Amino acid sequence: MERAEPLRRLVLFFGRALADLAMPRTCLVCGNPLGAEEKHLCIWCEADVPLTYTWESAHNPMADEFNAVLERLRREGEPLEYAYAASLMYYHHENPFKVIPQELKYHRNIPAGRFFSARLGRYMAVQPHWADVDVVIPVPLYWLRRWRRGYNQAAVIAGELARELGASLRTDVLRRVRRTRSQTSLSAEERLNNVCSVFQVCGTVEARHILLVDDTFTTGATLAACQRALRDVVGSSVRISIATLARVDT
Repeated sequence: MERAEPLRRLVLFFGRALADLAMPRTCLVCGNPLGAEEKHLCIWCEADVPLTYTWESAHNPMADEFNAVLERLRREGEPLEYAYAASLMYYHHENPFKVIPQELKYHRNIPAGRFFSARLGRYMAVQPHWADVDVVIPVPLYWLRRWRRGYNQAAVIAGELARELGASLRTDVLRRVRRTRSQTSLSAEERLNNVCSVFQVCGTVEARHILLVDDTFTTGATLAACQRALRDVVGSSVRISIATLARVDT
């Protein structure tokens, strides 16, 4: 068995090399051809991925920003437990690495989405403050948008995070009850108003620590609206934290 493993790796290496000759793979960021051992990014772009390292600390700027939004939604006298937050990479319109979340969201590149989401999950899995996450819930799309796109990009990310964290994936908990206009051109206040009362909890969920997942963190409005809906059902004893593939770098 020990001798078979190196042989298997060699066969896979040459198999990938032959496949690349027939249908060359290119780096998502720079467009250069990928080597047999490279996945989605060349070694040069891989070294320059703008990682946030937010997963390493329970308190970080992304989490602080999200908790500030939650504070605005908090009802008088309601306890507010600090929500953790993590994101794999920074997103900026002038940064070529923006193509990574865009490939998943707009171009159906689910393999790339899974690859980078799994990386974030592995980073999170070795940090103690993520150890008790037992339920992972993606932000839902409105049914019509989900039907047109064919998949929910947040669910793709959530699936990989759940697997790496050893948690349950629940895509049946949250429902978007009405369609909202695009958040792209809205201010932070407009974003929050746009998604107010949009999400509804279906059924029950038992958890110690829920991880809400979306593709990109901009102002936190959508995730905060989901958190508000969940909080009304699960109560104040359950921690609800967030994770995204990218965080907008302003």
